[in-house]
Amino acid sequence: MNKSELVEALAHRKNLTYKKSEEIVNTIFDSMVKELSHGGRIEIRGFGSFMVKDYKSYMGRNPKTGEVIEVKPKRLPFFKVGKELKERVNRDS
Repeated sequence: MNKSELVEALAHRKNLTYKKSEEIVNTIFDSMVKELSHGGRIEIRGFGSFMVKDYKSYMGRNPKTGEVIEVKPKRLPFFKVGKELKERVNRDS
């Protein structure tokens, strides 16, 4: 499912216009991005949690040339699946 499919599903399920549904989805995503970019954590009970992980720099290798390069430190979003979602996915498959 992509973002536009999510907007359509919300519009259909809650009898909203596509525009209003899109506004709701964008507000949720924008709020999540803002929280994560400020180092916060998002927990949706029964679904999972989003957080930002810090990764230290390390020496890597360029796969094309084999040259050793320094990979700079970075911060990346990370999702940890919740117990209920994990169980539902395993049960439904």
